[in-house]
Amino acid sequence: MKLATVRTEAGTSAAVEVDGALALLPFADVGEWLRAGSPAVEAYDGGARVALAAADFAPLVTAPGKIVCVGLNYREHILEMRRELPAYPTLFAKFADALIGANDPIVLPHGSAAVDWEAELAVVIGTKVSRATEEEAAAAIAGFTVANDISARDFQRRTTEWLQGKTFDATTPLGPFLLTADEAGTAPDLEISCAVDGIVKQKAGTGDLVFGPVELVRYISAVTTLNPGDVILTGTPGGVGDGLNPKEFLADGSSVTTSISGIGECRNTCITR
Repeated sequence: MKLATVRTEAGTSAAVEVDGALALLPFADVGEWLRAGSPAVEAYDGGARVALAAADFAPLVTAPGKIVCVGLNYREHILEMRRELPAYPTLFAKFADALIGANDPIVLPHGSAAVDWEAELAVVIGTKVSRATEEEAAAAIAGFTVANDISARDFQRRTTEWLQGKTFDATTPLGPFLLTADEAGTAPDLEISCAVDGIVKQKAGTGDLVFGPVELVRYISAVTTLNPGDVILTGTPGGVGDGLNPKEFLADGSSVTTSISGIGECRNTCITR
């Protein structure tokens, strides 16, 4: 099953994909649907529908309580950045103001000359979980979506803490769809890619993750309680601009297409503001 959050004249609405269209649900976004206990969408059959081609996608979860990000989590990317495989996940945070919809513009961080792309599989939490066992962690995963952790590398490297390079407003596409775990499983091996101006820069399988979705939920939930609608960005594969020789970065007008097989894609154009 695939769900989305779309903008309507009345605000935002969760929706479920049905027969090539989106059937609106009486929830403001997918996060609210999850917090309501993920009620069966069949109960709302007969509601208004939006054609997929006309959908204005909002961030899949508009106001997650937590966005936890994982750095250095693909073997290929770790080697590309000349690091050793980690013993534990490298965690940092992102704020909800960073999120944009699947087709919204990426606002280039003011003052940065090193804005990079990072295609990521995002985990969306479906049930409250704390200090989870492996089984509890798996059961807490609602599903998966597409994200791009657009990063200002120069800001990121100002200190040993990465936050300031990772959470500029209106930089992080999240969507368009939630592919539910009952369809995808909790350890999907999906193809993830990122193209910049039509040229593929990243391409990998999510099976290359050092720490998979279940292990990340287990580990993070030992640190902080995860609630429905919280999001985990699981890390990016090799091919980021900062790892190229010479380095490449995004500019005004650059197009970024982030795709994950079976889920969908985000198509975003970079702008200055």
